[in-house]
Amino acid sequence: MTHFLPFALPDIGEEEISEVVSALRSGWVTTGPKTKQFEADFIAYLGGNLEAISVNSATAGLHLALEAVGIREGDEVITTPYTFTATAEVIRYLGAHPVFVDIDSETFNIDPKKIEAKITSKTKAIMPVHFAGLSCEMKPILEIAKKHNLKVIEDAAHSFPTRYQDKLIGTLESDITIFSFYATKTITTGEGGMIVTRDPQLAQRCRTMRLHGINRDAFDRYTSSKPAWYYEVVAPGFKYNLTDIASSIGIHQLKKANRFQEIRQKMAEKYMEAFKGLPLVMPPKAQAGDLHAWHLFAVRLDDSLKISREDFIQKMVDLGVGCSVHFIPLHLQPYWKETYKLKDEDFPNALKNYRREVSLPLYTKMTEADQDKVIAAVKKIVCG
Repeated sequence: MTHFLPFALPDIGEEEISEVVSALRSGWVTTGPKTKQFEADFIAYLGGNLEAISVNSATAGLHLALEAVGIREGDEVITTPYTFTATAEVIRYLGAHPVFVDIDSETFNIDPKKIEAKITSKTKAIMPVHFAGLSCEMKPILEIAKKHNLKVIEDAAHSFPTRYQDKLIGTLESDITIFSFYATKTITTGEGGMIVTRDPQLAQRCRTMRLHGINRDAFDRYTSSKPAWYYEVVAPGFKYNLTDIASSIGIHQLKKANRFQEIRQKMAEKYMEAFKGLPLVMPPKAQAGDLHAWHLFAVRLDDSLKISREDFIQKMVDLGVGCSVHFIPLHLQPYWKETYKLKDEDFPNALKNYRREVSLPLYTKMTEADQDKVIAAVKKIVCG
């Protein structure tokens, strides 16, 4: 039987396993010293005067971020339809409304030139999504936000350690940035995420709301040398804290982040070289001064290729290679389409890219033979 190559696998080593065992033996399995270390290490990696708040998912982080900057019922938040539903659903959690802006057809990222036309008196924030590990054009987005007094929350679920104009995502002038550590991401904690901000008040609000609206972390209460049983609930918060078990994995994944990015970069370059001259549209490279995290390698089938995207994926599966699609645009999904009376053609770039996009396997545990297998399968399908 042909060995099947999955679309993605996490790269977990003995260091992560040992750290998890250490957490289990310590008795601290929920939020505790490992989580504190992971947050501190994350800020040390980014550098600068920042604060980090770990959470159990990037979705939770986005929710806390929107709540912290004051998004309320009836407000509008500008974002992209070319993303996972979590980006928009957290806006609805607060009774606010997502306002979608079409993407740039080359980068898959929100098109800054189309943002201002969607701003109304109800607009309170812009939430750009860095697709596949390539940064959005943040300079014009931040300028628009400043001009209209809007908050900027970066959905950086794909983008660690991405750079924009030689600055790490997470260190720009945005109000809050959220990273994901889901199993398929560039570094993982299984499930998890990180909120990063330079605003102490936003950080404190996120910390409070992360754990039931209590004004003291459970870890602080249980490790205090003074009687610390007393706490106050100051808001109706949530249960979004990250465990020490998950953080134990993150501590060592973070140490490998640069090496992981270098491996992904080399793999992306190998794909691009191998696919030269084929009827495929390659993903864009990072511009000078930027760094692509290469979370995804998203190709598009050229219109000259007389095969549907669905047939292409099935043929890849038949040849033992798993692929995926990123993403089904939100304006095509029943809830968003029906709630906001959206039509397929409302976002033509998102629609066109979606219909021809395929994400090929790209992860650090892949061997050269694995990547050669993907390349051979692609060539066999598109070359006949």
